[in-house]
Amino acid sequence: MKLLFTSLVLLNAEIYKASIEAPITPSISEYICSVIDIANKEGGKLIVIKMDTPGGLDEAMRSINKAILASKIPVVAYISPEGSRAASAGAFIAMASHIIAMAPGTSIGACHPVALGTQMDSVMVKKVTNDAVAYLKSLAELRGRNSKWAELAVYEAKSSSAIEALKEGVIEYVVSSLEELLDSLNGKRIKMDGGEFSITLQRPYKVKEIKMSLREKLLTILSNPNIAYILLLLGFYGLFFELSNPGAIFPGVFGSICLILAFYSLQTLPVNYAGLALIVLSIILFVLEAFIQSHGILAVGGIVSFVLGSLMLFKGGPMFQVSKSLIVSISVISAVFFIWLISKGVKTFFLKPTTGKEGLVGEKGVAETPIDSKGGMCLIHGELWKAKSGEKIEKGEEVEVVKVEGLTLYVKKCEK
Repeated sequence: MKLLFTSLVLLNAEIYKASIEAPITPSISEYICSVIDIANKEGGKLIVIKMDTPGGLDEAMRSINKAILASKIPVVAYISPEGSRAASAGAFIAMASHIIAMAPGTSIGACHPVALGTQMDSVMVKKVTNDAVAYLKSLAELRGRNSKWAELAVYEAKSSSAIEALKEGVIEYVVSSLEELLDSLNGKRIKMDGGEFSITLQRPYKVKEIKMSLREKLLTILSNPNIAYILLLLGFYGLFFELSNPGAIFPGVFGSICLILAFYSLQTLPVNYAGLALIVLSIILFVLEAFIQSHGILAVGGIVSFVLGSLMLFKGGPMFQVSKSLIVSISVISAVFFIWLISKGVKTFFLKPTTGKEGLVGEKGVAETPIDSKGGMCLIHGELWKAKSGEKIEKGEEVEVVKVEGLTLYVKKCEK
């Protein structure tokens, strides 16, 4: 009986921990919601969400907040380690949590909404901003925090350090470690929807850290704008090589897979379709340059279109921007490759034919019989040909083919 009582105490004292170390995307939302669900089902006492995020997508943030608000056990947002932040959507998630704690040297705030993928007019900006203010203020009022700060965080993009946020009544604790946080929470009573909840923890603390599954990690990686950008280009190039060399198979299969993964990535990111169209246009211009002699105009247009499209591909702040160094690197590689490809294509127009009748012009051989305007025989490439010439050529002299008519070669003496 004693053993059974001990096991129940340990189970009830269990702390579930999750970590957000990326922009808030659908995969992050799925991960955090699953942790909250597991902790509630397994009878945990506390959920700690360790945060360091620049913000993210509104829909993903609201899904996380719904799960926090529906939780039957307290959720603690812990902005850590030093130098971390809970900006924009991250601040909304923190405000929805029952308790907010920050490590020294961290910040919270800057919640002004940013248009993702489309340009908003002044009326729409006002609507979205007012909606964000109302939402953040309602969360602050629900948790008994400073609603005025919530209003400024949206209207003026106000951001506060850990000490400032504590003084302003935005957060509850400034602690340097998870253990210090748990010490501060032990015995604390928190208002929940069903009444008060007493956090009773036993040392040593039993922390169960739930990490992202392989699927969630993969989806998070695919939600990275740099990865989405690379997959998109690999997909285009794979199909380009397949169309250029029908039957190669591998480039087509590889390119198709990359494009499908890129399309998934693009649906989780704020895509600017004008930027996407410019990238597609650049590929078309590069291909056309290989078939049309534009003296490099199409290639230059393709490079300019590619760079502009890459810079414009995603909107929504720095967190959703493709690395400029990556854009420069891929632009240079693409330009060099297509220019090399174009130069090779242009050179083929000036190559001498090597097969058929045209391939015989300029070839040299030996007169097997005397050759004049009436005819004769010559040996070219080990083959005997009927030959004619406007000059007298003796047997054994070296000849050069001038033109071909039917099965007769017109030759001349080789210059000595």
